Parts: sequence; structure tokens; C-alpha cells
Amino acid sequence: MKNWSIRGKITLWFAAFLIVMAGVSGFTVLFASNQVIQKTIRDGLVNTVERNVDEIEYYADLDALRASAQVQHSIKYKAGFLKIDDDFLDEVNEVYTALYQSSGTLLYGENPIAEALSGLRFIDGQMQQVKVDGLVYYVFDRELSRQGLERLWLRGVVAETQGSQQISDISHLSLIVLPSLLLVSLAGGYMIAGRMLRPVQDISDAAAKIGSGGDLKQRIRLGAGRDELHQLADRFNEMFSRLEASFDAQRQFTSDASHELRTPAAVILAQCELSLERQRTPEEYEDALVVIQRQGRKMNRLIGDMLDFTRLEQQSESYTRERVDLSELVSDLCGDMALIGERGIRLEYITQQPQLMVYGNKGLLGRLLTNLISNAYRYGKDNGHIWVSLQTAENGRIILTVTDDGIGIPKEEQEKIFQRFYQADRSRTGAGIGLGLSMAREIARFHGGMLTVESGNGKTVFILSLPAL
Repeated sequence: MKNWSIRGKITLWFAAFLIVMAGVSGFTVLFASNQVIQKTIRDGLVNTVERNVDEIEYYADLDALRASAQVQHSIKYKAGFLKIDDDFLDEVNEVYTALYQSSGTLLYGENPIAEALSGLRFIDGQMQQVKVDGLVYYVFDRELSRQGLERLWLRGVVAETQGSQQISDISHLSLIVLPSLLLVSLAGGYMIAGRMLRPVQDISDAAAKIGSGGDLKQRIRLGAGRDELHQLADRFNEMFSRLEASFDAQRQFTSDASHELRTPAAVILAQCELSLERQRTPEEYEDALVVIQRQGRKMNRLIGDMLDFTRLEQQSESYTRERVDLSELVSDLCGDMALIGERGIRLEYITQQPQLMVYGNKGLLGRLLTNLISNAYRYGKDNGHIWVSLQTAENGRIILTVTDDGIGIPKEEQEKIFQRFYQADRSRTGAGIGLGLSMAREIARFHGGMLTVESGNGKTVFILSLPAL
């Protein structure tokens, strides 16, 4: 059974369930039918006896008997006669009715178990049961009360097997109908199981195509629906989207790394080849090593930044989150970076209120602000200004702005500056590699925030919006 398909297993369990239910249903039907039939038998016995009560009349003399309407049968009783309808003589639907004296003497009629009932006392209007030779009989007595009929009883008898033919018919019908319904249900269940499991096959096919062809753009198309299989397909599609994004990021990382590392690697190789061409002075070797060291550090910094950037893109869980006092972080970091004083640029900062709290990674938030301020220093004008402001907005979010009065950013380049390795002014980028603003925007997204830029009228403003705690 381990090697069976899910469809086969579902059908098997469904079949077992149906068989059990069919058995229970059949037993219930037979039991209920038997109960109904037994009640019908008892009711028929009572009705027959009650009807026969009116078929017995007493006449004081023979002339009165003869003068009555059609005389079917009569017997002498006491000083007169009893007139009995002919129907009384017949066994009706296996119900036997007999006329008794209160002493137990049979006067008229038929009783197949008369000897067994000789000791059974008469009880007016009450159903009794007796067992004779393993068979149960129902006995119903009625006392006759009209004039002349005193101390006379009608006793009706019927066997519980009167309904055996009906039970047999119901059993045979059940043996035909229930298996037929079972087979139809199994066929329908097999078809329904196949239809319901078709999305699972679609999921398997899509995964196989992705596995064999490496097409991460492949998606599972099940159409509209909200059931568990559609939810499973949606989860697989989300997983495929993340895998596609991850592979795209890997390809982009490889492409960027090969492109950006080519220059420093080429410089290092060229410097090594130049140094090894002939014997050099110690000073020349030292100069070569300085160049190699500078390019090696640039490569190391580039690789580190690219790895951090990739982890942020993939929402890596390696960055822990906690409550961060952004007011304290801005004050400490701006206080330190104000000491740089590069090219006479002055850094001023203000926080609207203390303890503006956010939920995030303190190191990443510090890196974001450092990148923005470093960018402002790099592109600021000599003896210019940098203003850092931290405040809360009306919607409850925290707004951090970094403003400089530097060279500005043309409108057509304001979105491009957030692209990896893009540098607006390549004449002043000796210290940068073009990842600072891209990293800053990814850090903002990592914290559920947004980083935008506005430039004009001699000022450039980077605006960071973060959700407050």
C-alpha cells in the first residue's frame, strides 16, 4: 500500500468507509423495518379482534335468531343462541380469533397454540407475548360486555413471523441496492478524487519543469479558488518567486562582482608584473606594495558591501531587531561625524524630542545615516552645510532628513542614484564604489520604511520615513 498513489489510497479508504456505512445502514434498515413490521402485526391483531367483537350477537330464542338478518352461523349458549359472522371462521392474514368462556373453554374459532395458552389468563385490552417451540406469539384478549355475552372472551393470536416475508423482501432488496450504490459511489469517488488531486499533479509538473529546465519563472496556474490546494499552489508560487529573486540576486552579485573587481584585480596584476620585470629599488617595491594594498582593501570593502547588500535584499534573518532609540543614535553619530569638517563643511543636527523609538537593527540604522552624511560630504560644496533633522509626522511615523547645499542631483538622475554602482559625478568618487545609497534604501526597506530624495533650489534632501513604536 506504500507504493499506491494518493488517489488509490483515498479510494480505498473511501471504499472501506462506504462498506462500513452500508453495513450499518443495512442493519439499521432491517432493524427499523422489523420494528415497524412487528408494530404493524400487533396493530393488525388488535384491529382484527376489535372488528370481530361486533360480529358476535346473542339472541334469547330461536325465533328471534331466525328473524334477524342473514344467519351465517349460530351456536347454543346458555338459554339462547350466539350468532357469529362467517368471516369469523376464517384465518385473516395469519391472525386467528377464537371465542372463549372465562373458564378457558373454547366455544368457537381456531387457535393453533390453544394447548400452550390453556394456562394463560385473560387480560382485557392488553397485548401479551408467549413463546412456543422457540417462536414468539402475540396474544390479545377482549371481554365481551353486551347483554347475553357476559363471561365471554375473544382471544386473537398471531405469530411474529407473520412479517417474515416482508423482512425477506427488504433483505433481498438491500442486498441488491446497497452493493449497487456502493459500486456507483466508488466509481464517483475515484473520479472525484482524481479531479480534486489534479492540482497536486499540476504542482508536481511545475516543480519538475523548474527542476529539469531551471525556469524559475514557471508558475502553477490553478485559476480562481480559496481551498487548501489553491493555498498550497500560492505558497509554492511564493517560494518560486523567492527562489527566482534569490537566483537573480546571485547572478547580479556575480555580474557586479566580476565587473567591479576587474579593475583592482587588473591593477594588482599589472603592478606585480611590473615589479617582477627587473630588479627594483626598495622604494619602488614599497610603492608597488602600497598600490597593491590599496587595491586589495578596495576589493575587500567592495566584497563586504556587496554581501551585506545581498543579505538585505533577501531579508536575511542574520540581522537581529530590537528597540532602538533613534534620537540617541542620531545625536551620537552626528556628533562624531561633525568632527570630520571635510573641506570646511559644517554638520548641524536637531532632534524634535528625545527617545523616538523604532524597532530595528541599530547597526544598520547607523550605517544608513552614515552613508547619507558621507554622501553629503562627498558631494557638498566647500565651506557648505549639512543639516540633519529627526521629527515625528502627523501619521505617527518618524521622519529623518539629511540636507546639503552641494552640487545637487539632476531630476533625471534622482532615481538612478539608488541603483547599485551608479555614481552621478564620477569626477569626485575616488573613495566611493556606488553602493552607499543603494544600501541605504535597502536598509530602509528592511525596517519597513522608505527613502526618497528631492533636489532643487540649491539643496538636496534625503528623506527617510520609518514606522514608530
